[in-house]
Amino acid sequence: MALDSLLRSNGYTVQLYASAEAFLSSSAAQHTRCLISDIQMPGLSGIQMYDELCARGIRVPIIFITGYQGCPPRLSAKSAEPVAWFPKPFPCSELLACIDTILNRPA
Repeated sequence: MALDSLLRSNGYTVQLYASAEAFLSSSAAQHTRCLISDIQMPGLSGIQMYDELCARGIRVPIIFITGYQGCPPRLSAKSAEPVAWFPKPFPCSELLACIDTILNRPA
């Protein structure tokens, strides 16, 4: 099942972007409550996108998904740590539990 279909079928509102650059140029970044991003993408990587968000002072809880096993890549010193890393394949139930935790934590 595609990730957006999984999330929608569990009651989440989902917005898709064609690239990290498209997300960064949108007004959505400041209103996003949870961001799920692949690490390897054309153009800016998920890591570079997150570093840019942090450089702009936008703190969005982020979950990274990656096809690479092993240690996650390093973020810049200015970036907050991501909430979670999910190497593919991963149990959908674990991702949904992580999202639920993020969305239900006090502001």
